[in-house]
Amino acid sequence: MIIPGSDSQAFAAALADATDESLGRVEYQDFPDGESVVRVPEDIDRAVVVAATGSDHAHVELLQLQDAVREAGASEVVTVLPYMGYARQDEAFRAGEPVSSRAMARAISTGTDRVLTVNPHEDAICDFFDVPAEPVDAAGVLAEPLPADLADPLFLSPDAGAIDIAETVRDAYGRGAVDYFEKERDYDTGDVSVSPSDAAVADRDVVVADDIIATGSTMSEAVGVLNERGAARVFVACIHPMLAANAQTKLATAGVERVYGTDTIERSVSDVSAAPAVAEFL
Repeated sequence: MIIPGSDSQAFAAALADATDESLGRVEYQDFPDGESVVRVPEDIDRAVVVAATGSDHAHVELLQLQDAVREAGASEVVTVLPYMGYARQDEAFRAGEPVSSRAMARAISTGTDRVLTVNPHEDAICDFFDVPAEPVDAAGVLAEPLPADLADPLFLSPDAGAIDIAETVRDAYGRGAVDYFEKERDYDTGDVSVSPSDAAVADRDVVVADDIIATGSTMSEAVGVLNERGAARVFVACIHPMLAANAQTKLATAGVERVYGTDTIERSVSDVSAAPAVAEFL
């Protein structure tokens, strides 16, 4: 049975369709003191708990769902993290700081037999779990909503570390070149600088592909460089469309034609589901 977290209901429904497993009706309740509780169906045999953990509340809710399905009789619990919060805190950047992704992974491990997480910040994050954990690459689905008439398309990643995402989207689309921007981050100030690659972009349609868009600052800077160099149209494709605060406005004013995302984080730009990619692992 597919058991959805409150922030992953559409994803869970899509996963139920892709696997022909039943979708459990879960009740979520918040109390005036800030605590919460969940209620799952009774008599569960195998539970697939699907919960993006984009907030501290979502992390607590996931732990409650895992415990609830055990109470309901589940002999096997598989946890699917469409988006794993704290994944970018995969090391202690300053003395005295935690490795937050490791702490979260250990907590999640206590209530499950197996974990699947969609495009974590680094695949090595799966090593933090105390149970078998696998990354699921859903980047290929981002090719589906792209216009079919892209002119001499160029698929760019905002940095070298994400070029595999750009390559996967390009391969799924079927044609085009791939390149990346040079990106440097100052961890003391949080400022990010982007240097353009050597790829020619004039009069070409460009797709900037990344794993996550959080504030949109780095992406909008990259898009601004592309427009300065005469790109025809610029599209943005990301697996995890966090789009915090005014990120969408930043991208629109930078000149983005359209933003495409998956439903790992359910937003208005979630044009395609990553559930079929996950279904192959269940």
